[in-house]
Amino acid sequence: MPLNSLLPHAPPGTRWLLWAVFALHLLLGASLGLSVDEAHYLLYAAHPAWSYFDHPPLVGWSQWPLVTLGAPVALLRLLPGLLWLGTAAAAGRLAMQLAPAQHAAAAGQWAVLALLLAPLLHILGIGLLPDTLLMFLGVLLMGQTRVLMQPAAAVRPAQWLWLGLLLGLAGLSKYTAILAALAVTTCLIAAHGVAVLRNPWLWCSAALALLCVSPVLAWNLQNHWISFTYQAQHGAGHTWQGMNVLRFLLLQLLAYGPLLCWGGMGLRRVAHPSQRYLVLFFVIPFALLAALSGGGSGLPHWTAPAWVALAPFAGVGLALSAQSRARRSVLLLAAVQALLCLALPALMLSAGQSFLAQRAASAEATDPPNPFADLHGWDAAGHRARELAAQHALGSVSVQNWTLASRMGWYARPLPVHVLEDRFDQFDFWAGKLPPGGATLLVDWSQMPYVLPLGVHGFGRCDLLDTQQVSRWGQHVATFRFYACQGWSGDPRPQLQAATASPS
Repeated sequence: MPLNSLLPHAPPGTRWLLWAVFALHLLLGASLGLSVDEAHYLLYAAHPAWSYFDHPPLVGWSQWPLVTLGAPVALLRLLPGLLWLGTAAAAGRLAMQLAPAQHAAAAGQWAVLALLLAPLLHILGIGLLPDTLLMFLGVLLMGQTRVLMQPAAAVRPAQWLWLGLLLGLAGLSKYTAILAALAVTTCLIAAHGVAVLRNPWLWCSAALALLCVSPVLAWNLQNHWISFTYQAQHGAGHTWQGMNVLRFLLLQLLAYGPLLCWGGMGLRRVAHPSQRYLVLFFVIPFALLAALSGGGSGLPHWTAPAWVALAPFAGVGLALSAQSRARRSVLLLAAVQALLCLALPALMLSAGQSFLAQRAASAEATDPPNPFADLHGWDAAGHRARELAAQHALGSVSVQNWTLASRMGWYARPLPVHVLEDRFDQFDFWAGKLPPGGATLLVDWSQMPYVLPLGVHGFGRCDLLDTQQVSRWGQHVATFRFYACQGWSGDPRPQLQAATASPS
């Protein structure tokens, strides 16, 4: 990737630091199993379609070539690594363009550093999620909007068509890209007035964007607009509570770090005041997601594209603060965030060894709850599931929660995976419901253990075939159990075992 062209005036140390962290991402990616979401989106690539139940298709399309070639997980993680690298470099370049000339180089360097020290962004640099795509396309959209805010560029057709293509690709990445489109529109009107709406190339740009996302619209038309219905219900959440918003804001601060909050200071010091409107790429999505969090809806990585959009302004603010009395505070925060960024991959690699050591003594269950167990053992479990299914002439695998289905679906391919829940999701498109009277290989995982489903809301009979232990660096972290089950009732009522967390 031509980082020299993206950061032409940045110190060589900044570019080398980006490459070093990129290499660390690849090493981590080669050492860790797939997360829930990663496996789910890789299954998109294994089942090519115009769109999918819960997300637009670009996250699957972009992985389809490597998945078709049977690439290992280590190679599959090259794409998110490159997207992360491009995101950080593009944010640094934009910071240099927004900053006063005398602070441009420092602003670019600090924007990159603020992203490097945001712990959660490293997760998106290892595993490909729709947000990984959207944060890259979002910062490119932000830069292209800045270009089109200039009168000379607004008459160039190529600039408008590039904007339309970026909008279309963003729309193919995630539905929240509509918020970026709103920010683009507001910035252009702020720069040119409503007269910009009479520019025919703006409408050509919009038409190109719609053409790009037309597969999503066509697929939803054929499927009764199921994706939009699902997203509306998913985003609405439940009863709104102010405490949920406070919890959301605290988690955001921990996930992305306070250095990015210097964007507020940088906003006041951009070289061209009209470009302050670009902060809407942060404000609009973050404000909406914060409001939705009051209903209990929202995951920390949903705001990643918004924080990336704030990074160029943070770079400007941090460049100025580093030359003032606040320098020590900035460096102290940077050191703390660096420690967090190092601690997170250490816990992921070790399957939370220190975490387990603290919990094991007081845990009543055989396997104490461990959020880092998610990344280990699923490959071996999928291989064992294929073996047992073949030995016992079982044509499918079943689980009792959709979050268990994606890893098993990926690692146990080509066996279809049934989700024994009374809900509709993407797995119903791929495998359908297990028919009444059917037989299957039921898999249970000790980190989300369910009561064995027998009787009127389960199977007529289930026989334990095997138990598989998962260990990491000598520490037991989880257990898989495999059952041969027959006589499915067709009326699922999955029930978690007592003293376990509710499913996500």
